[in-house]
Amino acid sequence: MPEHDENTWGGRVARYARVGTAVGGLAARLAGERVLGIRVERERHAAELRAALGGLKGPLMKVAQILSTIPDALPKEYTQELTQLQADAPSMGWPFVKRRMASELGPNWQSRFQSFERTAAAAASLGQVHKAIGPDGRELACKLQYPDMASAVEADLRQLGLIFAIFERTDSAISTRQIQAEIGARLREELDYEREAKQARLYRSMLAGTQGVHVPDVVPELSTKRLLTMGWVHGRKILDFVAEHPEARDELAINMFRAWYVPFYNYGVIHGDPHLGNYTVRPDRSINLLDFGCIRVFKPSFVKGVIDLYNALRTENREQAVEAYRTWGFVNPSNELVDVLNIWARFVYAPIMEDRQRKIEETNGGHYGRETATKVHAELRRVGGVEIPREFVFMDRAAVGLGSVFLHLKAELNWYQMFQGLIRDFDVDALAARQSAALAAQGLPQAE
Repeated sequence: MPEHDENTWGGRVARYARVGTAVGGLAARLAGERVLGIRVERERHAAELRAALGGLKGPLMKVAQILSTIPDALPKEYTQELTQLQADAPSMGWPFVKRRMASELGPNWQSRFQSFERTAAAAASLGQVHKAIGPDGRELACKLQYPDMASAVEADLRQLGLIFAIFERTDSAISTRQIQAEIGARLREELDYEREAKQARLYRSMLAGTQGVHVPDVVPELSTKRLLTMGWVHGRKILDFVAEHPEARDELAINMFRAWYVPFYNYGVIHGDPHLGNYTVRPDRSINLLDFGCIRVFKPSFVKGVIDLYNALRTENREQAVEAYRTWGFVNPSNELVDVLNIWARFVYAPIMEDRQRKIEETNGGHYGRETATKVHAELRRVGGVEIPREFVFMDRAAVGLGSVFLHLKAELNWYQMFQGLIRDFDVDALAARQSAALAAQGLPQAE
């Protein structure tokens, strides 16, 4: 009989009991700090929070990674601890694997493989990966979704809403309504492995002619809504590879740049998860792109707005900048708000503003980034706060996340020339046509 992992009342209650106790403690302590002036030992309490949640499967660690790119959405002590949850969560055992595989492929599922490894090769936030050998001798990666994930997502999103509400009552700099809506939409999409299979095929199509980037192919006959089977790709972790081959830094950075931004500027599609674990390096220094659960499709006008803002900053064209922010979803931005937004925009765009070789950390290093985020946050409070548009959440996360990868690589490149190569022949109507055709070919919805 198939397993049922729908979003159930009982499943949510069980999740609330575990998550709610831990998050409730966070809420009480933060409220005491903000309202009563009681000093909270944040580092100790953050470690306690991680310990309480460490055995849970689900989206909390992914949410924490997203929040870490939004200035002051949560204290850094909490985001630092919560991002370690993924490493703490052990993989599910063989009894679960057998039940899940039988539920997805039938009781005789093992006959569809020459071999299937009992121990997970990798454990992630929503599922774990097992290596297998197909009937034709081909190496495969089988990603199995953990049980009760629909209930876990809804419970975790509700608790996230509680945390946001506490911060909004004590700090009006950022309205989180749209941030919550965007995070919720993307996490719910990640539960659907049939959708992820389509998104993987989309990326394989978009990057087919791109040098130095590889996307594994989907095995549809061994995939379902909660099981995704793809070809196994061999590669090493990026930082391990660089440690042995430091001369490869620049080449790897170029390949990562292509993997992220060729789909965005040619199709309006971006990979929403910059975690270094989603990429491996082949011996020839090309990149394997591995995870396709968190994909964001933007309207062509939004992509044009990204380029328009870049040009506005270069030419100090204020009217063009204001129009770009409107395109991004900022409603009637005031002059003061535009000045504040430009502080962050200049930080993000800095590496592609000058035609010369440079390292990312010249302006995007951690110390400067923290200073910039602190300044932006203070200025947002001064001008009365802002509601972050939904589209901005994952675009900003992508830019900051990829910048972090380049920081790790210590690459020194002419980022300006690389960017110009992508946008030189940009045409918004041509992008719209390519996007529409590519999405339709995979049965994916058009941009929201």
